[in-house]
Amino acid sequence: MFWNPSGGVRRYVLAKGRFIEQHGGWRHTIANPTPDAPDQPCIPSVPLPGSHGAYRLPLRRAAAARVLRAVRPDLIESADPYRLAWASLDAAQALGVPAVAFCHSNLEQLLRHSIGQALGRHAAAAAARLARRYAARLYRQFDLVLAPSRAMTAHLNEWGVAKAQHQSLGVDSALFHPARADPAWRQSLGLPAGTRLLAYAGRFAPEKNLPTLVQAVHKLGPRFWLLAIGAGPMPPRGERVFVQPLVRDPKTLASMIASCDLFVHAGAHETFGLSVLEALACGVPVVVRAAEGLAEQVDSAVGHGVQAGGAAEFAEAIAAVFEADRATLAAAARARAEASDWSAVLPRLWQHYDRLTDGPVGESVGVKGAPHGAGPA
Repeated sequence: MFWNPSGGVRRYVLAKGRFIEQHGGWRHTIANPTPDAPDQPCIPSVPLPGSHGAYRLPLRRAAAARVLRAVRPDLIESADPYRLAWASLDAAQALGVPAVAFCHSNLEQLLRHSIGQALGRHAAAAAARLARRYAARLYRQFDLVLAPSRAMTAHLNEWGVAKAQHQSLGVDSALFHPARADPAWRQSLGLPAGTRLLAYAGRFAPEKNLPTLVQAVHKLGPRFWLLAIGAGPMPPRGERVFVQPLVRDPKTLASMIASCDLFVHAGAHETFGLSVLEALACGVPVVVRAAEGLAEQVDSAVGHGVQAGGAAEFAEAIAAVFEADRATLAAAARARAEASDWSAVLPRLWQHYDRLTDGPVGESVGVKGAPHGAGPA
């Protein structure tokens, strides 16, 4: 379900495919609800309500499993914690191959946040307990569960998922680069002279806390503007706020981010925050909520991590970053991103794959651990 035209899951999967093309040894097949090429297997799905066409939801577990079995993989990795995850387990069991889950989302925190906003604290607590039990039940079935941050790895371990391990995401540091900055594009926005342009890129969803960023811009005064790039049910609205529709071309996205003065993210439940790493690669300082995966990426060397989540705290942190030495922050941001280039982080993923296949690359073996498939029908 997390596959969309410009999302982080998509960029991870495509980066992995490019890595395989360069190094060989594996065949990489992407099975998803919206194939980009005729040779990609298509998972039957329906549009996800409220996503404006950006996401599709696989519902038919058996049909999805048939698609996966037809590929005849030596290993299956699932990025989806819903029906497709159970279909992946079914297919892996039928083929006798390992099943890996990549946990891109903290279901417990997301349910607590969304239900809490709609129905209140007690309903949120009940929903969070159900989500935690579901996630634990699902992920215990996999031979390996990867999490992009140490915080998410710790959550999985707390839930009793003993096979959870940390596997960082990365960035294409040649694509996301300070040289992508485009003064002409920025001038085309028609902003007043001396504008300080803040950028956010991602889903317009409740857990992203976009109203906090809008309020922070209001508190900071007329020099500050927010450029929000993405799609979703809750686009930010307010004075001095630009909303840019979903950008499908990563070069265009990199150019837009590199042309801004600061990147901001107020989400408190990010398992990683790939857009933040991409901003760092563009040499753009960042101000984020110091929580979960974002707290592991950002410190005073590259920007500011806001401990409290209010607009006043964000406004104060943003102002402080603009008072710091821009060149020093930009250089540190770029250096941090270069250390997390895909070429540096993906070899560890291959170590996991080789261990699970228990022999030469591409050799299928029986599944280790608990039997698969004990999930929703």
